[in-house]
Amino acid sequence: MTELKPSKSARKREYLALQKLGEELITITRSNLDNLPLDDALREAVCDAREIKSHGALRRQKQYIGKLMRNVDPEPIRAGLQKLRHG
Repeated sequence: MTELKPSKSARKREYLALQKLGEELITITRSNLDNLPLDDALREAVCDAREIKSHGALRRQKQYIGKLMRNVDPEPIRAGLQKLRHG
């Protein structure tokens, strides 16, 4: 029996959810960001996004952050953000 892979729409919803999670990282303080388990490329992309003022460039940077989020486990990041919200 063949396994069904997720549809294109399901993959897109998942990728957009990861991008949204990455956008939340842009809004938290630097000290809180240092406490989260992020790889170096993702941390650097988030720090770069904070300095971008151009709307189009910021949108592209958020898409890049979403792309990087696909390669990491989002659960520790979600748990860390949840702690910050309710901590």
